[in-house]
Amino acid sequence: MSTATQAKNSTTLQVLGRAGMVCYGVVHVLVGYLALRVAFGDSSEQADQRGALEEIGSGGLGKAVLWVLGIGLFAYALWQLLLAAKGYEWVPKKNKRIRKRIGAVVRAIIGISLGVTAVRLASGSGSAGSGNQQQKSWTAEVLSLPAGRLLVGAAALVVIGVAAALVSKGVRKSFLKDLNTGDLPAGSQRWVTRLGVAGYIAKGVVLGIIGILLGIAALHRNAGEAGGLDAALKTLAEQPFGTVALVVVALGLAAYGVYCFAAARAHKS
Repeated sequence: MSTATQAKNSTTLQVLGRAGMVCYGVVHVLVGYLALRVAFGDSSEQADQRGALEEIGSGGLGKAVLWVLGIGLFAYALWQLLLAAKGYEWVPKKNKRIRKRIGAVVRAIIGISLGVTAVRLASGSGSAGSGNQQQKSWTAEVLSLPAGRLLVGAAALVVIGVAAALVSKGVRKSFLKDLNTGDLPAGSQRWVTRLGVAGYIAKGVVLGIIGILLGIAALHRNAGEAGGLDAALKTLAEQPFGTVALVVVALGLAAYGVYCFAAARAHKS
């Protein structure tokens, strides 16, 4: 048995990784809360994962909670990397298994990024910064390259494609294939399914808006038109019936967070 397989099957790593998924869910619940505040007029909120961590840090026990979250998010990232290396053996088709493993790598990168931010905030060594500003800086650097517009445009198409896949995953309820539903409390499967459907669709909608903003930035060669999660949510709020739409998406993001709590228990290993 390979070292990666042994690590993936380690009870300790399984427990830590699943606890980390709960931390990942907490961040999404808080993003949903911040998005609701934006929907009801508080445009000063940074409605993204970094804003959620700053919200946690502002509480009385904030720094202690941030340390716990940071460690948990690192554990979640490690678990995702192990799944990327040796997981998803229950998926019969090789191409789908490869896509799922790529998705695990992406989630690991997100987990590491959020873990680093949480630790920096907890230790007081730096602020979370603006996700929108980072996105604009990255876009500006790429646009400055000779084929910059094409690269940013290609990135926009990839992001939109991933967004469509997330919406499809929610509509088709295919996320249930990754769960041992028998491990869920009796009678809870219906609610877990509903939470997953709402969560994946909401994440897909938001990611799709991010992709559209990226595409507009490429089209106009203007990095200022790009943006991250916060910009996507605030762009949604500015549309006709935007408040209603943002409330629905915010509840969906929070639903995904709660879904993560159940998935932490029932996800196949």
